[in-house]
Amino acid sequence: MPRVSEAHLAARRQQILDAARRCFMRDGFHNTSMQDVIAEAGLSVGAVYRYFKSKNDLITAIAESVIGDASTMFEELARHEPPLSPTEAVERAVTFVERETGPDGLLRIALQVWAEAMRDPALAEFVGNAYSRMRGHFVHLATRARDAGQLPADADVEAIGAVLFGMVPGYALQRMLSNGPDAKTYAAGLRTLVP
Repeated sequence: MPRVSEAHLAARRQQILDAARRCFMRDGFHNTSMQDVIAEAGLSVGAVYRYFKSKNDLITAIAESVIGDASTMFEELARHEPPLSPTEAVERAVTFVERETGPDGLLRIALQVWAEAMRDPALAEFVGNAYSRMRGHFVHLATRARDAGQLPADADVEAIGAVLFGMVPGYALQRMLSNGPDAKTYAAGLRTLVP
């Protein structure tokens, strides 16, 4: 029997994840069954269970993808050359958030992941660790800003990083739950508060 290539296996796994994401976006985590995902993927039961043993495995895999994309973007902001000011970094993060809060946006899944993490200890641990790393990118950004003279020499970079990071999911929640404000308005408010 011919061996299946790694590329084929990766494509099949992605097909299942894409189907699960569509189901979760449409019906939410709790209203989606493995049978729904199997039907959406157009695969056999055995094919899906070969890659994911449970719906929780699917949720975790999607959470890893969603959080990974955001973390990569935050890391790029923290390492940008020349160093970004804290305000510039948050503005760029907010622009990313605005793109990802639309009907098919990744952050709509993130909101479900946050809620699911409140009841699933394994997912909560994963999300907690991932968000600590993301907050760390903002601490790094604040450290660079302090070292560049953009912040006072005695600034508490841990506290500043936590506040800067908090502005991003705060904006995401406002966009998804109340459809406002837009990124330009949010950035204008930020520039007024943090000149």
